[in-house]
Amino acid sequence: MDTHALDRQVSVAPMMDWTDRHERYFLRIISKRILLYTEMITTGAIIHGNREYLLGYDDTEHPLALQLGGSDPKELAECAKVGEGFGFDEINLNLGCPSDRVQSGHFGACLMAEPELVARCIGAMQEAVRIPVTVKTRTGIDDQDSYEELAQFVSQISEAGCKVFVIHARKALLDGLSPRENREIPPLRYDMVYRIKEEFPDLCVVINGGIKTIDEIREQICSVDGAMVGREAYENPYFLATVDQELYGDEYPVKTRQEIVAEFEDYVQAKLETGVRFMSIARHIMGLYRGMPGARSWRRHLGENGTLPGAGVEILRGAAKFVPENV
Repeated sequence: MDTHALDRQVSVAPMMDWTDRHERYFLRIISKRILLYTEMITTGAIIHGNREYLLGYDDTEHPLALQLGGSDPKELAECAKVGEGFGFDEINLNLGCPSDRVQSGHFGACLMAEPELVARCIGAMQEAVRIPVTVKTRTGIDDQDSYEELAQFVSQISEAGCKVFVIHARKALLDGLSPRENREIPPLRYDMVYRIKEEFPDLCVVINGGIKTIDEIREQICSVDGAMVGREAYENPYFLATVDQELYGDEYPVKTRQEIVAEFEDYVQAKLETGVRFMSIARHIMGLYRGMPGARSWRRHLGENGTLPGAGVEILRGAAKFVPENV
């Protein structure tokens, strides 16, 4: 499959504990176009765990990529094949997560120190599947943070067959900083990502880190092939409501928040009937009214009532009484 076939102009980052199937369904209501990613799922979990639970999704979530965490070429190839069998549109290898747990499992950002191993992993995955195999990485780790080192890393991985690089424009500090701090403290180096695109024009380069508005997305895609949005998509999801119209030129009407909630309500009800807890779904929509009158009451009503026994869609309707209609 052509690795450029997926439209990568706007995507939402894989985020642990955040981009589960409920969040992705919610985001797909907001935008038909953005490329969505699963949370990182380890190879061990897929090989030994409940695959339907880990990898199941709603067909409306497409285009949808599976992000894997691992460092064993054989295991990654097996899991990539499983992911392809589940119908994912892309397999992405995590080379950016800096957490201690991930490092102890020998995957994530620490693999930037082992480009030869990463190249073998990519090669094995490429041989196993026909869908695109991509990476999400950092600009560097610890003292290995020069542009020259990043360019050498990209060169080695691209020679192994990877043609799509999602680059978080911050290096990762593997000791002394928490994952949260690693998303905030190392300075953003957009210039390094731009230079990678200039030096490797045939690669698809997607930039990630600190992108919060449609205008910022538009500015980024003047220099690279796409922009990946992280926390802002979770904390302030409605900013993506105009993406399809403003960046893709679609002409269907922008949905109001009220319309989004009404559409999501059907999904919530269907999941409740399968035994899913209300709050495990509703937690993802806390930020829908961010910046709007009544937003705090909206969040409080969901939080205080969503964990009660038997909580259901009536909690959504109750929360909606605190916020304006048709916005």
